[in-house]
Amino acid sequence: MTKKRVIITVVGLVVVAVLIFGTWLVISMGNYRRIVSEIELVTPNLTLVQDGTYNGFFDAIRVSADVSVTVKNHRITEVVINKHNYGYDRATAAEVVIIDVVDSQSLEVDAVSGATNSSKVILKAVQNALESGMD
Repeated sequence: MTKKRVIITVVGLVVVAVLIFGTWLVISMGNYRRIVSEIELVTPNLTLVQDGTYNGFFDAIRVSADVSVTVKNHRITEVVINKHNYGYDRATAAEVVIIDVVDSQSLEVDAVSGATNSSKVILKAVQNALESGMD
């Protein structure tokens, strides 16, 4: 095989790899955006949530959250983020949204500016935790 043929083959393989990766990335981002746009946040009726600590998880492909929510006397007393995977540096700012949840006893809180998607994913994980503790 000549040097020219090797170079053409290598360049061809690189182009194919870039096309495959690019296609996967576009599809993945589209799915991520769709999942986040379809998140519906509803605060469960806390009078139906038993005392205890409940785990909740939500995965939106590029962002996921695993939380523990403690309920006592039908009030949210603590929310702990066990794990928060995110694709962007500013998404850690979203983690303060749990303070508003405890203060307001509601999921209807403002998302953190610049980390809206991550905020929504954390809130959905909290919702899932609360729903797991319902009668």
